[in-house]
Amino acid sequence: MHTKGTTSKFGVIEHYRKYLPVTESTPVVSLGEGTTPLISCPRLSKRVGRAVFVKNEGANPTGSFKDRGMTVAVSKAIERAAKVLICASTGNTSASAAAYAARAGISCAVILPAGKIATGKLLQAFAYEAKIVAIDGNFDDALRLVRELGQGGDFVIVNSINPDRIAGQKTAAFEIVDDLGDAPDFHLLPVGNAGNITAYWAGYREYHVFGNSTKLPAMIGFQAAGAAPIFYNRLIEKPETVASAIRIGNPASWKQALAAITESHGAIDVVSDEEILAAQTWLARHEGIFVEPASAASIAGLFKCCDSKEAAYSFRKIPEQSCIVCTVTGNGLKDPDVIVARVKELKSVPATVNEVRRVVGL
Repeated sequence: MHTKGTTSKFGVIEHYRKYLPVTESTPVVSLGEGTTPLISCPRLSKRVGRAVFVKNEGANPTGSFKDRGMTVAVSKAIERAAKVLICASTGNTSASAAAYAARAGISCAVILPAGKIATGKLLQAFAYEAKIVAIDGNFDDALRLVRELGQGGDFVIVNSINPDRIAGQKTAAFEIVDDLGDAPDFHLLPVGNAGNITAYWAGYREYHVFGNSTKLPAMIGFQAAGAAPIFYNRLIEKPETVASAIRIGNPASWKQALAAITESHGAIDVVSDEEILAAQTWLARHEGIFVEPASAASIAGLFKCCDSKEAAYSFRKIPEQSCIVCTVTGNGLKDPDVIVARVKELKSVPATVNEVRRVVGL
């Protein structure tokens, strides 16, 4: 794999400053985000018959891709003398916003749907001492409240409706091109609030304009079947899926995501919860990459394209020589509830060699 360059642990703003809405007077709030691995996956590639790389965004400081956008959003907020940040969240945004607010020395309020946040993410928000408000409603209700509160001028919104967030998240596309030496042919990723597919497409286009790549990828997004407003082209009032990070029924970047899909000649498709969990397990067991369920939507989508005749974007349309990148958005420890059930089944045995060999199967 050719490497043109990698980000330093000074963070994405310092490395990609000329592509971002910052100036020399912008106070940089960073936790060393970026430089996430682009992993060549031989078993995954063998299964689908194409070269596949996984962009592991779970390696960011708070364990998800949100940190890329948050460093820019919070830095710009501090430049504008913000005192309090606010966000709606299914978990990852709250963890990231709270961490970067703590780093900047300002307050952060997060509005969460009660009972719908994965344990790992909720613990992060508490650890960073965010002001947590749990509401009787879903993410879409939380975002509606955030929009209303943001109009008063007391809060700076750091959801992806803030363009600084999108600007920061596009740096993942820059890194992929820098590592591969060009853009991939196809880019697969989960779609929830749809800010990430929007950001990646913006990044690929911008890098192409600057002559850093010779081509643009087709963007293929995957939503959970129970939370797929873009695929079904209608609002989902009560979205439901085990993939909590993409449990969203009215994506804020819906229009922009459709533009990215159309302009890139890509597609939007759905995967079931069963397919998502199977992909999560497969990726961990065969490639050693443990991701949260929402992240596995891109891998489930890859398998669906490969195995199903009913996929919106048939894998047979992807030439064998194609280079494919799948983004996995968050670390598996962020949303461990499904795996925890297996841990509870663990039983102790006598401390003897024979018992160990029996359990191991040798």
